[in-house]
Amino acid sequence: MSKSKNILFSYSLFILALIVVSSVSCKKKTETPAQETGTVTDVDNNTYKTVKIGNQWWMAENLHVKHYRNGKIITLFDNHGSYPDSLWAQTTTGACCIFGGAEAADPLYGLLYNWYAVNDTNIIAPAGWHVPSDDEWKTLEKYLGMSQADADNVKWRGSDEGDKLKIQAPADWQKGNGWGTNTSGFTATAGSCRLFNAAWGDMGTSVTGFWWSTTIHISDNQVWYRYLDHNNSNVFRYHASKNYGMSIRCVKD
Repeated sequence: MSKSKNILFSYSLFILALIVVSSVSCKKKTETPAQETGTVTDVDNNTYKTVKIGNQWWMAENLHVKHYRNGKIITLFDNHGSYPDSLWAQTTTGACCIFGGAEAADPLYGLLYNWYAVNDTNIIAPAGWHVPSDDEWKTLEKYLGMSQADADNVKWRGSDEGDKLKIQAPADWQKGNGWGTNTSGFTATAGSCRLFNAAWGDMGTSVTGFWWSTTIHISDNQVWYRYLDHNNSNVFRYHASKNYGMSIRCVKD
C-alpha cells in the first residue's frame, strides 16, 4: 500500500473513532438526564424544595404552614394555649400540632395535621398545588417500579420503592435496615405521627413517617395514607381515622 493510501486509511480510522466516542458520549447524556427541581412558597412565606418525578411535581419537604391559603389560621394544639393536647381526639375541624408538644416545629419534619385540615375548603396547599389523592400516590409508586397489582394492594407493598423515597441524611432512617437512597429526590423524612387518641407515635421522629392522601376509604369512612419505616424498604398503604396527625406532601396541579 502506498504512503498516501496509508495516511488516508489512518485518517479514516481516526474519524470513525471520533464518531463512535461522540455517539457513546451523547447516549450517556440521554440516559441520565438531570433531575428537575424547583421551589414553592406557602402563604406563611415558607419556601419548600420541589422535584419532578416522572410526570408529577412533588414537594421535597413536609408542609409546616400554619394558615390556610386564604390566610385563615389552622388551629395549633399545644399545652400552652387555648387548644390543649387533651382535646385533640375530640376535634372535627382542621388542626395541626408539633410532634411531642415541642415549642417549635423542626423544619426537617414539618407539622402534623389531622385530616380535617387536609379537607378544609379554605385549602391548606400553596397556590397551584394540592394534597395528593390515593391514585396520585400510586402513580408515584409505579414510576419508582411498583407493579399495578402491588400498588392496589394494602399494607406493605412493592420492593425498594420506600428506600427510593427516603432521605439519605444521617439523622433519619438510621435505626434499622431500611436505609434511604433517595434516588427519586422525594427526600422523605421520618416525622412520626399522632394517634387518633392524641398519643404520640412510638419511637419518636427519625424512624417512621406518615403522609395523608385526600381519598376516603368508603367502607369505614377512614382515609388512605402512606407509611415508611426504618425497618422496611417498601411502602405501607392503609386507611386511618381522620383524627390521626400525619405529615403532608403536596403535588402540583
